[in-house]
Amino acid sequence: MSTTPARKRTKSPAKKDVTHPVASEAKAAALHQYQNDDGHFSLVRNFRLADLVTISNGICGSYSIFSSARYLLTNDKDYLWLAHAFPLAGLMFDFFDGKVARWRNSSSMLGQELDSLADLISFGVAPALLAFSIGLRTPLDTFILTCFICCGLARLARFNATAALRTGKTSFFEGLPIPSSLALVGTMAYWTKQGWIDGNAVGGSSRIPLGIISLPPSQLSFLGGESGSWGEVHTVSLIFGVWAAMMVSKTLRVPKL
Repeated sequence: MSTTPARKRTKSPAKKDVTHPVASEAKAAALHQYQNDDGHFSLVRNFRLADLVTISNGICGSYSIFSSARYLLTNDKDYLWLAHAFPLAGLMFDFFDGKVARWRNSSSMLGQELDSLADLISFGVAPALLAFSIGLRTPLDTFILTCFICCGLARLARFNATAALRTGKTSFFEGLPIPSSLALVGTMAYWTKQGWIDGNAVGGSSRIPLGIISLPPSQLSFLGGESGSWGEVHTVSLIFGVWAAMMVSKTLRVPKL
């Protein structure tokens, strides 16, 4: 009979929760502030003063979009100037909503999502439609402008996804912040003042600075096009493309002012 003592079976330690403690605490605190019930206007009751300021940013972006559409319908430059001005007004609201939230000590997850959505309208969709209004309308132009909007969307989503993991204040932005697109809006406003836009003009050479790049016939056949605007892209559209790439860049770090 063997005298070797029986080995005790030991249970493997249970897997620990790998959730980041800072993230879970921040998310729990934010969700606790949101009071969800079955009332028709429960969402409105959850709005804070800072949230109303943020929504004002979205209103400015929406009015810029409608002003661009009005310009395309009427060719009235007053609407085009309004389309340039509303994103700037949206920037003021975007600046003050954070100030109001800290003053009232009332930041919330709902406010964070509202801020990102309002920024997408005012600094993503509105500048893209403004660029379309002044003449960037070839199929390749619209493709690049669509990428510009989607890159802004992705950048805002990344910012929200990593917000709970950040501790304290950082001294830089990862990639260009989406309000930086106001630099493009300002450039287009200068071109509008100088008359360097195509507007609703039909035919003729483009007046937009830097001109148009035309793809060679061999590449046109590869894309399935024969002639016309399918193989044309404004050089300015490429600037929008580079801007989009800088927004989603992980390595580009922009110091905060």
